[in-house]
Amino acid sequence: MGKMLTLTASALAVVVGLVLVVAVAAGTGSNPIASGAATGDPGSGGDLPGAAVPPAWLPLYQQAATTCPGLPWSVLAAVGTVESGSGRSTAPGVWSGSNAAGAEGPMQFEPATFTAFATVGPGGARPPSPYDPIDAVYSAAALLCAGGGGSAATLRAAIDGYDHSDTYVDTVLTLSLAIADEPAVSGTVVDALTFAAGQLGTPYLWGGSGPGGFDCSGLTQAAYRHAGITLPRVAQSQFDAGPGVPGDSTVQPGDLVFFGAGASGVDHVGLYVGAGEMIDAPHTGALVRFDDADWPGLVGATRPG
Repeated sequence: MGKMLTLTASALAVVVGLVLVVAVAAGTGSNPIASGAATGDPGSGGDLPGAAVPPAWLPLYQQAATTCPGLPWSVLAAVGTVESGSGRSTAPGVWSGSNAAGAEGPMQFEPATFTAFATVGPGGARPPSPYDPIDAVYSAAALLCAGGGGSAATLRAAIDGYDHSDTYVDTVLTLSLAIADEPAVSGTVVDALTFAAGQLGTPYLWGGSGPGGFDCSGLTQAAYRHAGITLPRVAQSQFDAGPGVPGDSTVQPGDLVFFGAGASGVDHVGLYVGAGEMIDAPHTGALVRFDDADWPGLVGATRPG
């Protein structure tokens, strides 16, 4: 059961909400998200203008997911975010041709895979095309569904079938939590969360700031450095740097959550993902991992940017 976290003056109130398990967790003329409407090169998430999921793509992901009962729409959106910034990439293969691996379209299908799962969505191109956003997203839903994407128990395996990489799966699951929690999550936050997801399983190392090990503040500093934002090195200094999230405000993906004896006694920090989860490097002997963000001793949260 997922959770949404809200800051009170001194603690997090846990509200049961979003359900999402992290398994660790016809032609373009009538198409509002055709290639002509998809502008800008995402490069990395921080280069995306505005929301990481463009408004015109949000209902597309939501509607396509209904063709596979149980498939979270946010997983579909996270795949599109990773593959092409939801069509905003101008890289080879997104709108014509193929990339170096032979992948085509905004959801980056290999030709044989697209042929096997090609689905014409409402208003999509006929015959189905991997470059048509509607067909691409509906076909991605079909591929994920065939791999077990409609069940929480097999969701991770379904994403792995899309791209055989543990890091890819961790990144999609992480971004799916953030997108479900806040569909307008910024490209900067996507960049920070993508970096943190890539460190899952890395050993805790006191004073570590990567790449072979991290302590809690080394991880958050490195994640935001990847997103183009400079943070101080230690948890107390990161908390002091702010800006603070006001009391009674909902904690958002990308916020830093701090724990300790009080405002001048901060000794731990995590990167909030969404649905009550954070990624952190907790202590000696542990690995970078997902943790509940409702630890005792919560001091507050900040919103870098």
